[in-house]
Amino acid sequence: MPDRSDAPTAPPCPLWRRLLALVYDLLIVVAIVMVVGLLSQLATGGQLVQGADHAQVPAWYRPLQGLVVSAYFVGSWLRGGQTVGMRPWHIRVTDRAGAAPTLQQAVLRLLVAAAPMLLLMLAPTLGLRTTLWLLLAAWAAWFAVALFDPRRRALHDLVAGTELRQIR
Repeated sequence: MPDRSDAPTAPPCPLWRRLLALVYDLLIVVAIVMVVGLLSQLATGGQLVQGADHAQVPAWYRPLQGLVVSAYFVGSWLRGGQTVGMRPWHIRVTDRAGAAPTLQQAVLRLLVAAAPMLLLMLAPTLGLRTTLWLLLAAWAAWFAVALFDPRRRALHDLVAGTELRQIR
């Protein structure tokens, strides 16, 4: 476990740093989704995707993807406070006192951060393009909160009682 004796005095992470770390983590998420897809294809004998006109996947597939990606984030935050994307930018998730987040805080942080993804259910009604713009706007609003908060906390940090701090 990394030394966190300097965590309470560590400065808050600026928004640009956390967004760049998120870009790195998106690459990891893509890799995770691809591996889970490959393993699911192998487990179903290559029959994961069905339908000639419109691709259909089993009901268990999307929740499995979500569970594995969620485990990556929550596991990373609980084990050292950093995802792979946060390490090169020297930032760590902590609670308000600078300690490691609890399981409850990590799960709450994840659920609030991922909440805009529920907008994807509107795609059949609004169309994919409009839905993706709405999703992007919602996430922009989530992170815009950090521009006004003195500790640079995004909405999911405020709700979960966590923050990102610069280390080193």
